[in-house]
Amino acid sequence: MNIRQLLEERVSRALAAAGAPAPALVQHAARPEFGDYQANGVMAAAKTAKTNPRQLAQAVLEHLDLSDLAERVEIAGPGFINIRLRDDWLAQQLAAAAADSKLGVRPVAEPQTVVVDYSGPNLAKEMHVGHLRSTIIGDAVVRVLEFLGHKVIRQNHVGDWGTQFGMLIAYMVRQRAEGKTDVSTQLADLEAFYREAKQLYDSDQAFAAEARDYVVRLQSGDAECLALWKTFIDESMRHCEEVYQRLNVTLTPADVKPESAYNDDLPVLVAELREKGLLTESEGAQCVFLPEFIGKDDKPLPIIVQKSDGGYLYATTDLAAIRHRVGRLKADRILYFVDARQSLHLRQVFAVARAAGWAPESVSLEHLAFGTMMGEDGKPFKTRTGGTVKLIDLLDEAEQRALRLVSEKNPELSEEQRREVASAVGIGAVKYADLSKNRTSDYIFNWDHMLSFDGNTAPYMQYAYTRIRSIFRRGELDGKTDGSIILAEPAERALGLKLIQFEEALLTVATECVPHVLCGYLYDLAGAFMSFYEACPVLKAEEPARSSRLALCGLTAATIQTGLDLLGIRVVEQM
Repeated sequence: MNIRQLLEERVSRALAAAGAPAPALVQHAARPEFGDYQANGVMAAAKTAKTNPRQLAQAVLEHLDLSDLAERVEIAGPGFINIRLRDDWLAQQLAAAAADSKLGVRPVAEPQTVVVDYSGPNLAKEMHVGHLRSTIIGDAVVRVLEFLGHKVIRQNHVGDWGTQFGMLIAYMVRQRAEGKTDVSTQLADLEAFYREAKQLYDSDQAFAAEARDYVVRLQSGDAECLALWKTFIDESMRHCEEVYQRLNVTLTPADVKPESAYNDDLPVLVAELREKGLLTESEGAQCVFLPEFIGKDDKPLPIIVQKSDGGYLYATTDLAAIRHRVGRLKADRILYFVDARQSLHLRQVFAVARAAGWAPESVSLEHLAFGTMMGEDGKPFKTRTGGTVKLIDLLDEAEQRALRLVSEKNPELSEEQRREVASAVGIGAVKYADLSKNRTSDYIFNWDHMLSFDGNTAPYMQYAYTRIRSIFRRGELDGKTDGSIILAEPAERALGLKLIQFEEALLTVATECVPHVLCGYLYDLAGAFMSFYEACPVLKAEEPARSSRLALCGLTAATIQTGLDLLGIRVVEQM
């Protein structure tokens, strides 16, 4: 139940009936004594209507009927409207949520087809920490969108086409000529393979010429070259799949839509731009100049779609992707989880797609930029020697650190149990530390903080879940309750109110693509539960309070588990 949305609709209608149509601007109340929600829209509406805000608030109340769900609606200050919900209505919503597999979260009224472009590694190298944010932020958002009833199409736009692949194929051919024919051995360390090929490319002119020739052959469809390229791509994707499985993200091989998939469409796309009168030749290159993109010298910035040698660029492939996503996939909304440095590039691509008519205004094109993972020194995260940190190595270290932590805290667990917990806690800690930060912010990577059992961390949330589950184990209960709920104590009511705000948090995540809002909600929920648990005995309570409190415990555990699952983080029954 999205209470805020319900209140927003009713108060907005009352504002219109009072002669001042405006949004209600409903928010959570700052303090419990003010009520549960506060409508702040009267102030702005009164200013627009040039009337006294308190008088307008009184007129709104005369047209506002919340008797079915609120026990108190009153004017505060110069015109704020405070709303306190009825306890019995709140209890009914909680009982319904406890009986529902989706915890009372309703499907959206108007589901959309949402295409989500995320992860997008370059297959010339192994995935490194720079790929973490796009992968896990994107995956959390797609999980939430699907949970709310949208049709989500994942698009892993991997880089598999370009100059570096000619270099890599040429190096693979040389290695085979030297008798190294085992692909898995050749490519066991993709970073080393790439580094060796690049060193040879930079130092050996003959090899560089050979590599450039392979690029031409590859892009011209040479069968032998394509076979070598596919061997390399398959092995590269195997490395990516291993990381995806370890990270517990939902990307599969079926979601991969590489740059090469658009190769045949690129000349067609350029021809269409020419037909639409959007192309201008500049220094031999085919460019689109749009008036909204002006450089520092007040000259228009070109969007190059074809180089003077006939080659294509990222912009061309990205345009082909938009054309495919709108035309074939019928997207209503396209989300790009790409780091902030690509902002200008994507703004230009979006503008060209609009100008060409490939993305009408009815289709939302959204660049969801994100900040950088920083080391303790405040610089982009690197190894101690200054090299790139492989993502698989980071995950290994996370599990090792978590295993030591679990072994210290709960040595009586079996080796198998400790490793299972370490996997959930270690990987969860890395993901939650990232997801709990505002997407647009840089953040400092700190092992001690992310593995802490205090504060807004994955271990704290996972422990909160296990603590609730332990109540049912101690009571030798299966976790099922009759669902009836009584909100007699302030701590019970505070927990109940937080529980029914789950859908509000999910809708914010889906609309603004901000997983940190869900993390913040879960942390607040865990805090409300701890306060409830300290104030209200559960197993020792008399009936009907005992059953009611067990129902609140069960709903809280289910909400934490579901929320963490939407973030791609596993829970465990014991820690």
